[in-house]
Amino acid sequence: METTRKSRPLAMKPSTPSRAGTTHKACLALAMILGIPILLVWGLDPGQAKQTSPGYRVLAPISQGNLTVYPIAAYTTYDTRDFLTLDEGLSSGQVVVTEEGRVTGLRRQRPHPLPPAPQVIVNPDYPGPGGYSGAQVNRLVLVNGSDRPLILLAGEIVTGGKQDRVVAKDRIIPPKSDPIDLDVFCVEPHRWVETSDRFGVAKGASLGLFAQPSVRRKAMEDKNQQAVWDQVARSRAVAAAAVPAAAPEIESSSSYAGAVQSQALLQKMDVIAKPIEYSYDKLLGELRAQKAVGAVVAVNDQIIWADAFASTSLLEKYWPKLIRSYAAEVVTTPVMPAGHKLRPSTQQAQAFLDDFKARRESVESEPGIYRHTEIAGDCFDAFILTSLLPGTGFDLHLAKTAE
Repeated sequence: METTRKSRPLAMKPSTPSRAGTTHKACLALAMILGIPILLVWGLDPGQAKQTSPGYRVLAPISQGNLTVYPIAAYTTYDTRDFLTLDEGLSSGQVVVTEEGRVTGLRRQRPHPLPPAPQVIVNPDYPGPGGYSGAQVNRLVLVNGSDRPLILLAGEIVTGGKQDRVVAKDRIIPPKSDPIDLDVFCVEPHRWVETSDRFGVAKGASLGLFAQPSVRRKAMEDKNQQAVWDQVARSRAVAAAAVPAAAPEIESSSSYAGAVQSQALLQKMDVIAKPIEYSYDKLLGELRAQKAVGAVVAVNDQIIWADAFASTSLLEKYWPKLIRSYAAEVVTTPVMPAGHKLRPSTQQAQAFLDDFKARRESVESEPGIYRHTEIAGDCFDAFILTSLLPGTGFDLHLAKTAE
């Protein structure tokens, strides 16, 4: 395993190990033998931190209402055909997600216990005896029965079980895996009654859901269940006020997935998302030729987010639900008063992507499978998922938030 103090850009080859990697060589070797995740944290001196070139460029924006997306083109892309998405796995039945108590007996004993999931919370509404005693708010169990590595992205929502959940961080699950603990946050705070024994995509949806950026951010940055619940409540309240026709359906259930899938809200989101999706599809041939891999996102003329992938084909798989998550952010964000600043320029969006000057960096790695890097800067947080599977060694996904 390689460690370094430098923030690594998307679609770039790994850099040479730093002195920190040499210092921890013995510990890392032991961890690799045991096959356990590794978490390293460095505090960087802002005066010494280096700024890197991410290897991608921002193209002309596409706008609709208060949403603007700036396509991201990469100088280098990679073959990602071997990777399986969560939607593909759940739809085919090759991936199973269920409450923790259901498959505990199937777990293989490990030579070293896995670290506990952060902030494990037993739901206060849990009725006690008679239910699944192993069920917990912040943990599910996933089995990848396919012969392909599975990509999980922070913000993907699975519905069902005792509560709808959102994936807490990016990771890769190897093929034919044993049941693994899946760290999640609840996005449905008041239900603790099982609707199904397995989780899937939202009812009636052809694709799964991505939580909107403000909810994803609470899961990824704050890593706090109450912060996620609070943001879900704020988003639901703003949506109900902004779209009165959706208010009865939103208020009748605590489900975040149900709120953003309500018919009136879907229509409002489609007014924003469909023209951008149509423009994107119309430009797809050109964007594919330019190696488009993601988008910078601005809401109310303020840059808030960026998603970028290792290939155009991987972006295309996630794009339909990503664009609707961005549209949900518009609908659930109070409109700024007249006279606010102009839409950010392409140059400003490029500057946002170019800034990887880090104050602090943490790296969690499962040797031979993936590395998850979190970079904190003065005005951003970035999260990079790197595949360490044989024949890969490239960054699969970058998510970047603006403060």
